Amino acid sequence: MSHTLGVRQAQKQKTRRALLDAALELLEEQSLSSLGLREVTRAVGVAPTAFYRHFRSVEDLGVALVEEALGSLHPMIRTIVSTTGDGEERIVRAIGLIARHVDAHPAHVRFIARERHGGVQVVREAIRDQLALFAVEVGEALAEDPVSAGWGEEDLMMLAQLYVDQMLVTASALLEAPASGVGARERVFRTAVRRMRLIGIGRAHWLDGGVGGGG
Repeated sequence: MSHTLGVRQAQKQKTRRALLDAALELLEEQSLSSLGLREVTRAVGVAPTAFYRHFRSVEDLGVALVEEALGSLHPMIRTIVSTTGDGEERIVRAIGLIARHVDAHPAHVRFIARERHGGVQVVREAIRDQLALFAVEVGEALAEDPVSAGWGEEDLMMLAQLYVDQMLVTASALLEAPASGVGARERVFRTAVRRMRLIGIGRAHWLDGGVGGGG
């Protein structure tokens, strides 16, 4: 009996994985709000009723894709904020990590970029919640950095959000760069370095003359 249950569970997980993969592939060319349940099940080769054994709706499937796409970013975020070296070296290393993630998970990056401001509210909220978790992780790491001495919590969170937003902008730009011609990726990389450098300069001088202190 236990063997039979194990086989059934494995098959269930296999079908769920196939539904997620099919949806992600279909979403390469369309938004989640236009994706139909039957379209997904047809791609997998299962009956529409089988879909409901795994997800309550297409929106629920979208939330699962958000958790999968952004959940995989947490190790990268932790690596970026914990890297050592001088400012320029850390920036280049961070953007390199983002570039490798985009190369490894282009469909996930495209899905998040499109649905972050898309038409499905529950998915927008799931993305917002995941990004808020990233900001908290980055904020906690920044608080331990000596450069952050004297910073209030509100200012630290604002800075953390700036870094998270820039990571997303960079990932989206790198994703689209190959279609923009020769040298496009290098231009994106250089722009990202400059923007991160600008954030770093602002951080270093935020408390000068009482400019900061919103916390």
